[in-house]
Amino acid sequence: MNENNRVKQRLQAGERALVCWLHLSSPIAAEIVAQAGYDGVLIDHEHGPGDFLNATALMQASGAGGCTPIMRVPWNDPIYIKRALDSGVQGVMVPNVQSAEEAAAAVAACRYPPQGIRGMATQIARCADYGAMSDEYIRGWNEQLLVICQIETPLAVDNVGSIAAVEGVDMLFVGPSDLSASAGHTSDLGHPEVSALIAEVETRTRVAGKWLGSIPLPGRDARALFADGYDLVISASDVSLLRLAAAADRLESSL
Repeated sequence: MNENNRVKQRLQAGERALVCWLHLSSPIAAEIVAQAGYDGVLIDHEHGPGDFLNATALMQASGAGGCTPIMRVPWNDPIYIKRALDSGVQGVMVPNVQSAEEAAAAVAACRYPPQGIRGMATQIARCADYGAMSDEYIRGWNEQLLVICQIETPLAVDNVGSIAAVEGVDMLFVGPSDLSASAGHTSDLGHPEVSALIAEVETRTRVAGKWLGSIPLPGRDARALFADGYDLVISASDVSLLRLAAAADRLESSL
C-alpha cells in the first residue's frame, strides 16, 4: 500500500495521466483494465454501487498492473474520506467543491493533525500495510496523496481562483455533466454557455499553476484534451467499455 503514486509522479514530471473509471465493482474487470496499461483507476463511490470491502478487492486486482487507485467519494465528508484513505487509495476526488472553504475542508480531511483532522489508525489500516509500514506512511503521506476537487457549478467556476489557491489541492477536475445541468443546459455539454464555463476553468486553473483534469467532451476526445493542456483524462469506464464492445459485436455478428 506504500507504492509510489504513479499518476502523481507522471504529473510532477510534466507527463500526462490516463485513467479509467471503475463502475462495475468487479475485481475481474479492474484487473483487465489495469492490464491494458492505464496509469490509474478511479473507483466511483459517488455514482457506483461499491463499498469499502469491494474497493479493497478492486485495488488488489488493479494493483498488480501498477495502477494508482483513486476514489471519488460521495461527498465532501471527512468521515467518508478518512475511510477511503485508510482503505489504501492514493488519491481522492471530491465532488461539487464550490468554494475555497470547502476545498480547505477536503484537504484537512486528508491530513493528520496538526495540518488536518484525519484520525490516526495506521497501526491497523490497509493504507500502511496494516501497521507494518506505519511510520513510513505517516512521513510520506502528504507527498504521495493526490487531492482532486471537482468543479461542477457556475458558482464553483466563479471561485476557481480561490479554490486553486488552497494549499494541498493538486488538481481541478471539470465535471461537464453536472456543470451543464447546473447552468440550465442538462445533457447539452456542447452549449455555448457550458463551453464558456469550461474555458474559464481551463484558463484560471493554468494561471493558478494547478493540474487540470476532465472526461472527454463533445468534439474533444482524450487526445484533444491532452493537446489542449489537460494533465489527466478519465477516458472510459469499465461499464462503457463493456457496453460499447458488446453492442459492436452484436452489430457485427448479426445475420
